[in-house]
Amino acid sequence: MIQLFNLNVPSDRGRSDVDAQLIIDGQIINFELKSTTGKSFSTVRDFGPDHVRKWRDNLHWLFAVYDGTGGKLLHCLYASPSDMEPWISSMEAYVRPDFALVDVLPGAVVESTVLSILGAKQVYGVEDAKQIMKKQWNAAQYREFRDLPDGYSLARMVEILGLRATYLVSRGATLNNPHIPRSYFEGYEPIVDEHASRLRDLVRSYLKEAATLPATS
Repeated sequence: MIQLFNLNVPSDRGRSDVDAQLIIDGQIINFELKSTTGKSFSTVRDFGPDHVRKWRDNLHWLFAVYDGTGGKLLHCLYASPSDMEPWISSMEAYVRPDFALVDVLPGAVVESTVLSILGAKQVYGVEDAKQIMKKQWNAAQYREFRDLPDGYSLARMVEILGLRATYLVSRGATLNNPHIPRSYFEGYEPIVDEHASRLRDLVRSYLKEAATLPATS
C-alpha cells in the first residue's frame, strides 16, 4: 500500500505511531493502513481512550480489500477523519462506562484493604510490594516507590495497591480488536487504478472542504 500510493514511512516510526505519511501541498498527512480478505477490517488488540485520541488527531485512513487468498488486490478505499468519526464515536461510547469505572474503583482501596491482604506491619518490604505489583514493575521502580529507608509505609502500600487496581481494571476495560465492517464504506469510491494520483485528489478535496467548516471547540 505504501508503494502503491507513494507514501512515506518516518524513519523513527514506532509501534504506536502512524503507519505512513503523505506530503501534499506543504502538509504532512498521517495515515492508518488496514487490509482484509474478508468482510471486515481488524483494528487494534486492546482498544481504549488512547486509540480514540490517536484516531481523532486528524488521521486519514486507507483500506485494501484482497480476494480470499490474499494474493489479488481487488480495490482500495480512502476515508477522511470526518468519514471515520461516526465509527470512532460508536466505539468510544461502547467503552466509556468501563473506563468510568477505571477512574472510580481504585479509589475504593483503603488501609483495611492492604491489611486484609498483607496483614499489619510496621514496615512493608519489597516482597510485600511484589505480591501486589508482581512483574508489572522493574527493580528500579520498586526502589523508587519506597518511602522508608528499608521499605514502604502502610500509606504507600495503599497507593501501590491503588495503582495495581487501576492496571487490572484498565486491562479489563479495553475492547479486543473492534472490527470495521466493509459495509461501513458502502457507496464509497473504490480506488482501482492510478492509486497515488487519485488519493491526492481525494485528500485535497477533503482539505478544501475542511477549511470551509467553522472551528469547533
